[in-house]
Amino acid sequence: MVVTNPSMVTEGSAISLTFYANEGTMGLLNFITGDIYAHTGVITNQSTSDSDWRYTIADWAENLPKAKLIRSGTNTYQLMISPDIRTFYNVPETETIEKLAFVFRSADGAKEGKDVGGKDIMISVYASGVNVSFSKPVANYSVVAPQSTLAININASNNDKIDLYLNQDLLITSSATTLNYNLEVPAAGKFMLRAVATGGSGQSADTCWMLVHEAPLSAPRPAGLRRGINRVDDQSVTALIYAPDKEFVYLSGDFNDWMPGLEHQMKKDGDYFWLTLTNLAPDHEYGYQYWIDNQLKIADPYTNMILDPNNDKYISSAVYPNLKAYPTGKTEEYVSVFKTNPAQYQWMVTNFTPPAADTMVVYELLIRDFTFKRDIKTVTDTLAYLKRLGVNAIELMPFNEFEGNDSWGYNPALYFATDKTYGTIEDYKQFVDACHENGMAVIQDMVLNHSFGQSPFVRMYFDGSKPAANNPWYNVNHNMQNTDAQWGYDFNHESAETQALVDSICQFWMDEFNIDGFRFDFTKGFTNTVYGPSDWASAYDASRIAILKRMVNQIRVHHPQAIVIFEHLSDNSEEKELAEHGILLWGNHNHNFNEATMGFTDDNKSDVSWANYKSRGWTQPHIVNYMESHDEERLMAKNLLYGSSLSNYNTKDVNTSLQRLEAAGVVLFSIPGPSMIWQFGELGYDVSIDKNGRTGQKPLHWEYQQVAERAEVYNTWSAMINLKKKESVFASSDFTMDVKGAVKQIYLSATASDVLVIANFALKSQTVSVQLGSTGWWYNYFAGDSINVTNKNHSITLGAGEYRILSQKHLWGFDKMVVPVEPIRDNNAFAFPNPTAGPLTVYNPFDEAGAVTLYSFVGRKIGQLTIDESMPLDLTGFSAGVYFIKIDTNKGSAIQKIVKH
Repeated sequence: MVVTNPSMVTEGSAISLTFYANEGTMGLLNFITGDIYAHTGVITNQSTSDSDWRYTIADWAENLPKAKLIRSGTNTYQLMISPDIRTFYNVPETETIEKLAFVFRSADGAKEGKDVGGKDIMISVYASGVNVSFSKPVANYSVVAPQSTLAININASNNDKIDLYLNQDLLITSSATTLNYNLEVPAAGKFMLRAVATGGSGQSADTCWMLVHEAPLSAPRPAGLRRGINRVDDQSVTALIYAPDKEFVYLSGDFNDWMPGLEHQMKKDGDYFWLTLTNLAPDHEYGYQYWIDNQLKIADPYTNMILDPNNDKYISSAVYPNLKAYPTGKTEEYVSVFKTNPAQYQWMVTNFTPPAADTMVVYELLIRDFTFKRDIKTVTDTLAYLKRLGVNAIELMPFNEFEGNDSWGYNPALYFATDKTYGTIEDYKQFVDACHENGMAVIQDMVLNHSFGQSPFVRMYFDGSKPAANNPWYNVNHNMQNTDAQWGYDFNHESAETQALVDSICQFWMDEFNIDGFRFDFTKGFTNTVYGPSDWASAYDASRIAILKRMVNQIRVHHPQAIVIFEHLSDNSEEKELAEHGILLWGNHNHNFNEATMGFTDDNKSDVSWANYKSRGWTQPHIVNYMESHDEERLMAKNLLYGSSLSNYNTKDVNTSLQRLEAAGVVLFSIPGPSMIWQFGELGYDVSIDKNGRTGQKPLHWEYQQVAERAEVYNTWSAMINLKKKESVFASSDFTMDVKGAVKQIYLSATASDVLVIANFALKSQTVSVQLGSTGWWYNYFAGDSINVTNKNHSITLGAGEYRILSQKHLWGFDKMVVPVEPIRDNNAFAFPNPTAGPLTVYNPFDEAGAVTLYSFVGRKIGQLTIDESMPLDLTGFSAGVYFIKIDTNKGSAIQKIVKH
């Protein structure tokens, strides 16, 4: 892409640089409508990697005159760097310049030219004195065809002559600063090329190697091999790769010091290449790659672990102890890893049964943003928090190996490897095991709509800018012409090879990691139907349905109880057909619930009727209803920014907003079918999704647990989740929902166990008439008391943000609601006024000092004070609801229920 004059760049020289836009990624090919600028800096001895640019001359969007290129021909541009490198970049004398780094861009930054594979362009900088370097061959080790011609180009500086050797034989001598030579390649063997430059100030040498390849030996592969590494015994493995249209493949790695010989050329069996390695050390981790047609080095696409030359250095040893070092200087790109006798995890739970759909409450979390250590091991240590909440399924955002270390995970690179940035393979398995011990299923977020450029499946058949026409797994072009729906490179799900890959991925995670199921990302993309520039592919698509049903059927062959969830969000006719096939579908009600919590309930803005599977004409409750997911703005964030108000009632007030979040959860978890929570929604997490960029790291607020009003959200949701799991009425198919307006009602019927759920999202009190199934005693769950209903047509008045559950029988936990701690019933505490708006006087019936403790309605201790005979207690800062006061002295204890307006 870039040619410099002089060819050997030193710190003290001025440089004329020529950029060829028709090379590399070709992002600026035939760009004739504007100017091109160099975004450029240097790599010094203080840089941590080639991505650690220093002394960049301008920000990305800044168009400096000295960085402007001059067009010198078609797709050819020139840049002058003068008077010398150190001055041009303003590098202090204390640092050594090792490389120049470039990305060329259009003036507006919309188009860019980079090296092949999207890499930054690097130019080596040499020290003063005699220097010599091969510019051709490009690689330190090349595989070349027998009796072909190998072009050799050598550059030198401050030299009197250049000598070129083949092994020990002198081929040619030149007195110039460049040497070009066409070598007639021998018939077979491994050879060293050595260039020696000699000058008055000394001598310098550079070497490279070449292997003359032979036609691969055709031989049938051993029976029973799967793609990837197959263990033979403690000292042997057999590697197998599927590579149609490829001429030859070599296996390179630690076992041959990354310089494969003819004995490491893989045997050919049709479209497969295979090779057995012997005499391996049983306890050694071996790095390896496939070298294909002397053009490509790839990691094994079926590997369980890779080494990353750019990102591994940032992984803490506390997260991944004893991480194998990358073989720097011996190869490039991802390196795969194997052991002949990998450790076998001993599972503690081998018979876990996932929850049924109608009792499932899923907790979606991103490992990176859930704990301060940002690793899976610490998430395991935090399971008690989720168990107390009551969730019975955890959905992890993608954790198979993705590009980089800091990501949501929707840029997958490897499909059979766990991402090391979160921990070791054993750490992940321990997490799954611990979840099962605590009664929680594990759902893996799986991205099979697309891959990105580092995937070996992409790189094996790539034409420089998109998948090649003979790629067995990908479409050449996106079927989604809508660029907002395009990510990476588009899988061809009609391909038999893609279908086999999908099946093997799903089976691997369920067999090897005991994963209970998957949430499949953007399943609307699993089609070859072409959709227009503004189309989100929502219309009914029979071919897509067939593809998806086939995938699910194959999963269930091996794992009949597997949980399968789609992020589909298509037209109802298609979702209905998928739901009837036993698939769970994401149900996004973020906007409507948020309208309710903000108080915008006119004109049915907060209608959540679409959360009712019956409203969609479905026969199965297979909507995974949620108010938040990783993709939506947080309810509390919008409440506090945009909430409405009336008189003194303001939904922008934190405590008011939290109470309305309680009410929203009561409605959500009452809807028959599975529900989902996005992490920390149960504490009213109020940091915007756009903090640090949409996918950027978010601050943690575990201290919210200590805030009484936020803990009440957690407690309320926990109570509702447990009702959903323990009371069959919440899974009843006999129910009605009136959830369009400000007051939302859900009535669920079961034998002698009818339940009314009601919540007021208006900004003022509302009186509504409800139709109950019977007269007699009904129980107010959250208040812990009862009412005698004399008329089935019953009138209820609810304050703004107030919610209730009325039931024909005592529901699970009702007694706990009434008495959070056991009292001595012969004594009575006195508190007045009751109900109260704030100030409260507590009378101590015992004749000695003691302590008064305030509890929430679910028994959580909020605070404790020392008392004498009587004292005032101020509840002004507390949200409306039911509380309990308990007095403890040496003589006894007493409890009274308090209602706070």
